[in-house]
Amino acid sequence: MTKGIDCALPLTASTAKAIAAAGYTFAARYLVPERYAWKRLTRGEAEAITAAGMQIVSVFETTANRPAGGGAAGIVDGSEALKEAIAIGQPLGTAIYFAVDYDAQPKDYDAIEAYLRAASSAIPGYRVGVYGSYAVIEEMARRGAAKHFWQTYAWSRGRKSARANIWQHQNGVSLADATVDLNESYGGEGWWNTNPAQAAAPQTNEKDTIKVVVNDKLAGYGRAIDGHVYLPLRQLGEALGKVVHWDNESKLPYVDGKVVDVFEIIDGVTYVGVRAAAELLGARVSWNGEVKKVFIYR
Repeated sequence: MTKGIDCALPLTASTAKAIAAAGYTFAARYLVPERYAWKRLTRGEAEAITAAGMQIVSVFETTANRPAGGGAAGIVDGSEALKEAIAIGQPLGTAIYFAVDYDAQPKDYDAIEAYLRAASSAIPGYRVGVYGSYAVIEEMARRGAAKHFWQTYAWSRGRKSARANIWQHQNGVSLADATVDLNESYGGEGWWNTNPAQAAAPQTNEKDTIKVVVNDKLAGYGRAIDGHVYLPLRQLGEALGKVVHWDNESKLPYVDGKVVDVFEIIDGVTYVGVRAAAELLGARVSWNGEVKKVFIYR
């Protein structure tokens, strides 16, 4: 178990350090658009939290009962959350929680599920989490509508879900000259920090022999198919610093929200045409046949 806080107002570097010094290891902050600047997490604040030695939990909330708006609201909120996550450099594979910040009743559950599923579809590469009462956590877990669960004691009527990754147990506490809520966490939080990720060596197999170089750095190994070079979708996205995902409904790969219609599925791995994907993003592509290398510059 680890201790953490959440708060509405941004943390300064000195406040973050003081909170960390008091034994807290994570801070949950609002991943919201610029029109909510008073509570919005910025890249600078994320760096200050990281420098203090804490992890960051991202939560999206504009109004308390927003999830009652169902799928239409979820698409809008997910899209705004994605834009913010990219802007502040939140790593792919981490969680974005969406808040159900009211005493939701069984009649609300269908709308909340639709909201979460729509939000999830709008944040490719990230994992959807839900904040709410015991009943919301239990029901959304049962329905498979979220991957991470943050329970508040509010409206929980003394019950605590065994599914909770984070447990908010006290509100309105004064700590290091800030007003915060206190939390505990138990693993699987989906948190993140701004420290640079350790670059892994590009993976290859015996058929991937063509080097793909992005901005003079080896991004991975591709293969030639019908005279075109293809690279695994995820490797290309990581190299270009763009969000990539496979859409199960359209059966198409996307890079930065744009569909790449030149692709192949090989041994369960999605390969995309390097030139088609790069030019779609405005990058320059060149081929050196002598050394069997593709160069991409952007």
